[in-house]
Amino acid sequence: MSNPTLSVSKSAGLTPLLGGLARSAVLAQLGKLRHGHLRLRERGQQWSFGDADSPLQAEVEILEGAAWNLVAGNGSIGAGESYIHGYWHSPDLAAVTRLFVANLEVLDALEGGLARLGRPLLRLLHRLNRNNRRGAKRNILAHYDLGNVLFEHLLDPTMMYSAAQFEHPEQTLEHAQLNKLEQICRKLELRAQDHLLEIGSGWGSLAIHAATRHGCRVTTTTLSEAQYAFTLQRVQALRLEKRVTVLRQDYRDLQGSFDKLVSIEMIEAVGHRYLPVYFRQCATLLKPDGLMLLQAITIRDQRYAQARRSVDFIQRYIFPGGALPSLSVLLDTASRQTGLNLVHLEDFGLDYARTLRHWRDNLRQARGVLAALGYDEMFQRLWEYYLCYCQGGFEERAIGVAQLLWATPLARRAPLPGH
Repeated sequence: MSNPTLSVSKSAGLTPLLGGLARSAVLAQLGKLRHGHLRLRERGQQWSFGDADSPLQAEVEILEGAAWNLVAGNGSIGAGESYIHGYWHSPDLAAVTRLFVANLEVLDALEGGLARLGRPLLRLLHRLNRNNRRGAKRNILAHYDLGNVLFEHLLDPTMMYSAAQFEHPEQTLEHAQLNKLEQICRKLELRAQDHLLEIGSGWGSLAIHAATRHGCRVTTTTLSEAQYAFTLQRVQALRLEKRVTVLRQDYRDLQGSFDKLVSIEMIEAVGHRYLPVYFRQCATLLKPDGLMLLQAITIRDQRYAQARRSVDFIQRYIFPGGALPSLSVLLDTASRQTGLNLVHLEDFGLDYARTLRHWRDNLRQARGVLAALGYDEMFQRLWEYYLCYCQGGFEERAIGVAQLLWATPLARRAPLPGH
């Protein structure tokens, strides 16, 4: 299967004068790099920016002059677009991301100038992806229904598309994902008599793990048609129909009363304006002595307001409608909208960087197979850029991932026994 909807902006041909101005404008901003070191090459010319003795080293080779035009005209999104078109190359894409995260003033400056002219249109397009009931379904399908075969080659056998938790650096991705699943179940204190609600099924791994390892009932829901079919097939193959119920429902339409609630990296698809609705609904679905665990990708509190006003590469090309909350926003929204009490928080962002490195390696190893299945070169470059872009963000702690455990007011059991 290919991605027929992939349409990435391509630089219009500029006159030599305008092309030269774009090049000069970008080079002027790169000259302000202070942290890390960038080596830049273009057809025999070489530049060096930043601290040559820094341990953070990045290298970029410009292959087509159109790269300058896209970066000058569309900032960081243009940098991604030009990479997808093959206009530049780096032996370490994640290091390039790290370099610019470490120099946010330069990154912000690149988003200004000519790039500022296109921002109103980007914001309009992003607003069209708002996560009301119809929009949420459309946005989920745009990413998660690209074909189960893609994710089977990208992920490990657990089919977990979220941060693993590594017990040691040599641990395999599969074992780290299984460790994550077990840690979540232990934090939720799952018992055989519990009924667990999962918002965001993925490919069914947590629901199956909870039902088989802890003996509880699980109701899990997804908006993705591909994930629904895949999860239902897994449940039926394991004859777990009496323990695991798979739904295709928006979280806003769920009904019932549950002992425990879990949601793994789904809240990024909720959207800023719907966070109060999300937390109120979760609290309503929990029994008076319930527990709720949320695994969430977060952005630095200090960058949240700016990110909320902006549209980045991920929102433009990977997750339409996506929005990262900050930890303080999650905590504040939960406290204002519900009676839930936070009883545990664990941040493990560097584990996500390691998870992404595994996914990137899997993608590279499957290039030939994926190409034969119709995932063309541009699609694969898009995904390589996406994975490395995120990896660099986690390595520089511009973004993080956390597990947050809330208890309802009447929950009196001591949390995390033996954890």
